[in-house]
Amino acid sequence: MVALHHEEQGTPRPRPPAIWRTMSALDTGLVHLVGRLRVTGAIPRELKGRPLLLAANHIGVFDAFVLIAACNRLGFAPRFLLAGGLLDAPVIGPALRASGHLRIDRGKATALEQFDQAVEAMHTTTSPIIVYPEGRISHDPGLWPERGKTGAARLALAAGVPVIPVSQWGAHEAVYWGTEKVAGPADLLPLARSGFTAPLRRPRFKVHFGTPVDLSDVDAGRPGAGMRAHTKIMRAIAGGLVPLRAGELDRPRFHDPTRPTDTVSPWRP
Repeated sequence: MVALHHEEQGTPRPRPPAIWRTMSALDTGLVHLVGRLRVTGAIPRELKGRPLLLAANHIGVFDAFVLIAACNRLGFAPRFLLAGGLLDAPVIGPALRASGHLRIDRGKATALEQFDQAVEAMHTTTSPIIVYPEGRISHDPGLWPERGKTGAARLALAAGVPVIPVSQWGAHEAVYWGTEKVAGPADLLPLARSGFTAPLRRPRFKVHFGTPVDLSDVDAGRPGAGMRAHTKIMRAIAGGLVPLRAGELDRPRFHDPTRPTDTVSPWRP
């Protein structure tokens, strides 16, 4: 039997799995150990407990931890739309699968089927789902959002769910980007060195939950609908990012020598 708790209105809804509640609590403790978290904005009251996509910019390997802690501060435990490789990883993979995260394998024959499954899951979930429309940590020199992919936008249109743009800044200062693929222990040294010194540096993590993106004028049945919705979402994320990084709009003050800077963001306001 699924354990239930009650919202202020008295409507019962399932609690997140115990393993995910435990992992989220540990995550929040880690984030507060490493830096200082400031959360602005909120999830509209009328959207709480309903299927919802949280579309966030991707700035570093530590930013997922910060997003979880930010959501916990607002009183909910999110789930992620994750690549299959992470869900299949030893140790962490089974824990993530048991936590109810959604799977998507880009470029594989099963991707279309998984997309349909994700759409179906969005009809019933009561936990907001976090997605990274960029698909990877930004390579833009200024760390503005990359062009990204339309998958999150197409999912929102197909499922008919609201999209909250989430803008974040500061998590890139906690841990270096490192390398695209880890071939051995040496590849982990930059991440370990930067991560171990982060509690001494105490970076400030800023997360802003924006107003829902208005997709009412996007006809899901017309060609190009995914790109039009994606453009609206990415511009909303970039717009919310501006006040978070005041004083460093051109380049981040924190220099990560390991992060590639070989793309140019089209979304900077």
